[in-house]
Amino acid sequence: MTHKLNFYTQYNQFYISSDDAKSIDSGNNWDDKALNDRLGILKNTLIVHTESYGDIKGEVIILEKPNDDIKFDLYDHIVEGGIEIESGFLNILDCPNITSQLRINLNPGKYRIRIYSSNLDSVEENDLANDNDNDFYKIEIWPENNMETRVLKKYHRI
Repeated sequence: MTHKLNFYTQYNQFYISSDDAKSIDSGNNWDDKALNDRLGILKNTLIVHTESYGDIKGEVIILEKPNDDIKFDLYDHIVEGGIEIESGFLNILDCPNITSQLRINLNPGKYRIRIYSSNLDSVEENDLANDNDNDFYKIEIWPENNMETRVLKKYHRI
């Protein structure tokens, strides 16, 4: 099942959460590792670091098992992390308003989330909203107990 994303967010981030991002603490969500990994991990919430400050385009794909056919050359950065779904739903939320952009019903349990980031070099100024930004975020979700953060491909700005 695939869900399209197209929404506005700020501060180069959006949230993937099973509790409406209740663990978000303004100003204290990032450390150097999370910024470099482009993924922050909080209780029941993942923070996705985006290249653009503004419009986010992407898709969320619900899988039964991991996609083992990763086309590394299509993406600038690929990172995985785990999340526990206690509530029975997963929300994609903007920043800073924490407004739901997409709500997906999922069975309670542990899930693995892989975020593929592409077209990151299209963003000229990552601290300003720009209509020319063309970064894209593909998010895959499947049941799995592994909660470890793992970078599969690291982005380096050219």
